[in-house]
Amino acid sequence: MSVLPAIRMLPSPDLARAMSAEGLRLMFPLAALHAALWPFLWVVVWSLDLPFASSSLPGHWHAQEMLVGSFGGALLGFLTSALPEWTDTQRLSGRPLFLLAALWASARVLGFLAVEKGWLLGLLFDQAWMLFLLAYVLRLAWIRKTTDLLGFTLFVIAYATAAASLRIAMALESYELAECSIRILGLSLLGLLGLALARITVPVTNLILDPTEKTSPYRPHPGRVHLAAGLTMLVIVAEAATLSDAVRGYLMLAAGAAFLDRVAEGFVGREGFSLELGGLWMSSALAGTGLVTCGLSLAGLPLPWLGGLHLALMGGLSLGVLQVLSIAGLLHTGQPLRFSRTTKLSILLLVLSVLVRILPEFTPSLALPFGPHGLASTLFSLSFFLWAKAYIPLLWSPETVDQERC
Repeated sequence: MSVLPAIRMLPSPDLARAMSAEGLRLMFPLAALHAALWPFLWVVVWSLDLPFASSSLPGHWHAQEMLVGSFGGALLGFLTSALPEWTDTQRLSGRPLFLLAALWASARVLGFLAVEKGWLLGLLFDQAWMLFLLAYVLRLAWIRKTTDLLGFTLFVIAYATAAASLRIAMALESYELAECSIRILGLSLLGLLGLALARITVPVTNLILDPTEKTSPYRPHPGRVHLAAGLTMLVIVAEAATLSDAVRGYLMLAAGAAFLDRVAEGFVGREGFSLELGGLWMSSALAGTGLVTCGLSLAGLPLPWLGGLHLALMGGLSLGVLQVLSIAGLLHTGQPLRFSRTTKLSILLLVLSVLVRILPEFTPSLALPFGPHGLASTLFSLSFFLWAKAYIPLLWSPETVDQERC
């Protein structure tokens, strides 16, 4: 009899089918819930006094759980949905997705409690789904005999390597290696963001300019397509080679300028100021500004490195992820590309959380309510909670499984 309540808690066959119809349906909500809960509990409830952390730094756990946890979950959902669409191959669905989600979630439980002695287990859990993702990209490239996925392959390799290096560095208390690994993790995600924006912005812009989809009035500048991602890979190489601050700084300036150049993609008239499209170029603007700030800091100017890093990652990367979650969540459930008030509020709260987070970095004398990070963490978590509230009913509804508009 004791088994019956557990059975009732399992999702129904229709719900399970909706949840696992494709990667984004399962992983986007899980990634959003992780982003909504982990930072809030860590900062506001525990005040970064993590239960099982003694020798490791809370900042390293925070970076790992955001870059590998929240953004890693979104990456897993995005690539397993977008790559089959771009290569016209069958999507991953069903039990394999639940297994990947279980691997990802198991590592997140260890990260939530900061279980230092479980570092090897966490490494194995994370590397399992990352190596699967790498094999998945290579398989699709082989099937289609294409080199178009080479950029994704290289960034996933850099991402998986840095994630493993961070786990090992935290276990060995090698703080310098941990910091380098965090930088490469963030840069790898920014490179993937650049590749994703290059493919997403064009169809989204045309859909907004002509909802009937009878014309394609927008054409991108060919030199802008992969420039930001390519220059970001050069920064990763410089980080891995431990080149001087000046060299890394100038390369970051170049990569940041390339992201800022993408802002011009929003110059399509008043439609460019809609959040559906504006969020995409604002993501590039924040990422570019953050990289430029970091580059100038490394070059010797008195600018806060940490402020630039949060502007690029918490700002540009988070906003890009939220935009992808919001746009794909609508188009893959058969909805028109019009953000609801809840989604718009979610985006605005995210931008506000970034501004609140970086203000103390640029003005150290500024005192914020609820401590230096409490308000920013609360706004950030609320942003992703609102997204989850708006989109989980759509993504996990059996009625929307066969209504895709992509």
